[in-house]
Amino acid sequence: MSLVTKAGASLFEVIDPELGVNIMDLGLIYGIVSDDDDNVTVRMTLTTPGCPMHDSITRGVKRKVNGIEGVNDVNVELVWEPRWTPEKMSDQAKKMLGMG
Repeated sequence: MSLVTKAGASLFEVIDPELGVNIMDLGLIYGIVSDDDDNVTVRMTLTTPGCPMHDSITRGVKRKVNGIEGVNDVNVELVWEPRWTPEKMSDQAKKMLGMG
């Protein structure tokens, strides 16, 4: 299994503390890549630019991906475009939040 696949799987364990839903189902992860030196970059956003859980969530991403055997370093690239919208959530997340 590739580092990118393992990283993606690990991010289902990072929960947005305010919403109680993992960041993958929320649609906050826009991409995961690894380079030849086994460094992993996670491109992600948050539900709002002023999210008070910013540090908690990005620390959780780094901690989970760093915990994967073979990962050298983790970079979290926080982006605001494209802007997050509830349409990015999985059907499961929408059900958990009473939206579907």
